[in-house]
Amino acid sequence: MVSISVPQSPHSTNIPQRRTGAYALIDSLCRHGVKHIFGYPGGAILPIYDELYRAEARGDIQHILVRHEQGASHAADGYARATGKIGVCFGTSGPGATNLVTGIATAHMDSIPLLVITGQVALSAIGTDAFQETDIYGITLPIVKHSYVVRQPQDMARIVAEAVHIATSGRPGPVLIDVPKDVGLEEFDYIPVEPGQVKLPGYRPTVKGNPRQISAAIELIEAAEKPLLYVGGGAIAADAHSQIQELAERFQIPVTTTLMGIGSFDEHHPLALSMLGMHGTAYANFAVSECDLLIAVGARFDDRVTGKLDEFASRAKVIHIDIDPAEVGKNRTPEVPIVGDVRQVLEQILQRVRELNLPTNTEQTKAWLERINRWREDYPLEVPRHKDSLSPQEVIVEIGSQAPHAYYTTDVGQHQMWSAQFLKNGPRRWISSAGLGTMGYGMPAAMGAKVALPDEEVICISGDASFQMNLQELGTLAQYGINVKTVIINNGWQGMVRQWQQAFYGERYSCSNMEVGMPDFEILAKAYGIKGMVVQNREQLRDAIAEMIAHQGPVLVDVRVRRDENCYPMVAPGKSNAQMLGLPQRNKLDQAIELIYCSNCGAKNPGTNHFCPECGTKL
Repeated sequence: MVSISVPQSPHSTNIPQRRTGAYALIDSLCRHGVKHIFGYPGGAILPIYDELYRAEARGDIQHILVRHEQGASHAADGYARATGKIGVCFGTSGPGATNLVTGIATAHMDSIPLLVITGQVALSAIGTDAFQETDIYGITLPIVKHSYVVRQPQDMARIVAEAVHIATSGRPGPVLIDVPKDVGLEEFDYIPVEPGQVKLPGYRPTVKGNPRQISAAIELIEAAEKPLLYVGGGAIAADAHSQIQELAERFQIPVTTTLMGIGSFDEHHPLALSMLGMHGTAYANFAVSECDLLIAVGARFDDRVTGKLDEFASRAKVIHIDIDPAEVGKNRTPEVPIVGDVRQVLEQILQRVRELNLPTNTEQTKAWLERINRWREDYPLEVPRHKDSLSPQEVIVEIGSQAPHAYYTTDVGQHQMWSAQFLKNGPRRWISSAGLGTMGYGMPAAMGAKVALPDEEVICISGDASFQMNLQELGTLAQYGINVKTVIINNGWQGMVRQWQQAFYGERYSCSNMEVGMPDFEILAKAYGIKGMVVQNREQLRDAIAEMIAHQGPVLVDVRVRRDENCYPMVAPGKSNAQMLGLPQRNKLDQAIELIYCSNCGAKNPGTNHFCPECGTKL
């Protein structure tokens, strides 16, 4: 696939020129560095596509025609996650706009910078229930960072400049621009607005941490005997990887990440505990249950991480660093709240530590690290090997070993959690729908990442149920020769739904069996002109993955895995992180974590409980 570079706009003068609103939109996008747009045309947005035709002919920009608007929003999202730049998608009015909604919500939940541009019926027709009229401005209000309806073409350049700035600054997020058809067609005296030219005095995110809070944080770090860094997606957005590593190494603080935070810390580092939460590692969950200081970095204390909230890090003091003041104290009140850009706040802390020439507490945390290492030995992540079938974990480990530096996208479900557990790659190389948990996200997101980074290996790991949500994007891969490799972990179920039905619903498998009506994925791929492969057993796996990676073009690999494999460890709903299902039986839970004995009845309880479950006495 050929990557298109964007030259300077040929219209760089400030002398007004008669142009249309559609021209102003496309020219403004080019001026703000947009190289690729993912979209699907329709009646109301045709003036914009007509201008786009001319821009593509000049080589200013490239449009990728998706097969469904949801694919466009996910592709723009994957583009943004892989690069840190804004992703752009187009959709027409009515169903075109509403088809974008799931992708907008996905980006909103995960704080991804997206610019969503929709066509709209003419201004005079708004409110009349005109053909394909939908109030996309109103529909998306809860799931965007900001919204615009362009009512005058003279406002177009300013609105684009503001939208890009809002989407990418502070806590990133999606911004919607709704363009009525007649505004796109209307001519006016156009004067471009360059990047940085528009100022928003009412929108000034705090980026520097309060010096008093910085000092308070350092005091807590110095005093801690069992510190833990809990790192979320904000660290990825802020490019704070080197600062996190320096802080962890200087004070010998173990690091656990959320699903969004994967890649923010080197998973091969001896201080890395991998992911925590519902399907996190046992040693990460035990560590957060016992730590005496929790340093939350760009994380939001969501329920899939915390489990039972009042027992999450219940014996720890908390330092919470986040650029969004609404997140600080929302679910957990910290002892030291610090509002600011994660990278800049961490750099402030490190600079102050350097100035004070503070001694590190290596000896202070030595026993803590030894305890964590015992948990690692007692409760490792296991890769089952069955005589009669492949385990999903084996497949993911094999892919990771052959493509250790690839960009990985996933869909949502068991395969997502296994991928999070076993793939160990760097910043921005893990791309997954975390907050919204969107099935059908993986392949279009991989498409966006590959368009952005044509020289990088991009692999989508999907499930048989998730893949069928957006399988039509095979057509997009075929049309543009987008070299994405997709591996389907095929167990014939909605895997995570089946696991929950087994564990919590008396094995009543209601509407979760996908085996009947399953397409032949190999033939499906070939129908789109794409290489398709099937892996039936362990003996075929290694060579098939090698062949997939070596192939110059998109590939779809259907790997048949054990049908009833469950994803463990697992924190059941309503339980604390220390109470995990599926741990190895050779060790008991009460050997793994400290116990508190009730002074009233003598019952032993995990140290995360506030009250004795036997008699109710406060511990």
